[in-house]
Amino acid sequence: MAKRSAPEVNAGSMADIAFLLLIFFLVTTTIESDTGMNRKLPPKLPENIDPPKIKDKNLFTIVVNKENNLLVEEQPMELKDLREATIAFLDNGGGTDNAKCLYCKGKRDPASSDNPNKAVVSLQNSRQTNYASYISISNEVLGAYRVLRDREAKRLYGVTYGEILKQYKDAVEDSPEKKAWEVKKDAVKDLFPEKFSEAEAKE
Repeated sequence: MAKRSAPEVNAGSMADIAFLLLIFFLVTTTIESDTGMNRKLPPKLPENIDPPKIKDKNLFTIVVNKENNLLVEEQPMELKDLREATIAFLDNGGGTDNAKCLYCKGKRDPASSDNPNKAVVSLQNSRQTNYASYISISNEVLGAYRVLRDREAKRLYGVTYGEILKQYKDAVEDSPEKKAWEVKKDAVKDLFPEKFSEAEAKE
């Protein structure tokens, strides 16, 4: 009996199928983009102008050494306690007269910050500090601002600051709604302005 030859597979359309699959995956795949930290360099001061003076009590110093150990206000501290310590400093409200903070809920210690508009958080790290520690510390400090802004946003508008930011971002450009959310966003930011200074790294 004669052997039957196996029927050939028509591979002419395989290139078309592969091309369609390639287009499908290119269209449907989302490519993640790295997001950096939201930081702005301060404007350069003219040479004949001295930088503004900051009272010691309005400066909250965080120092990180090459072993990634924290020294906060010259006292050792664990990373898990940094957010609460930063909140206590920012929300202290120890000022009097013109520097008095009416919405602060802190201890009103006269030896600590006068009000959130004058309070500055300063971070200084060693050049040998690892990047993960630096990011973790920055996150805790920024987290303290978020907690306080959420509290004030709820007090003033009944929603968190995060919700205000989301509504502002989602609103149609140049619409009355966007402008209304922008007013709320700026009002909360003004109560606890982010004054986070990063000093030059030490050897």
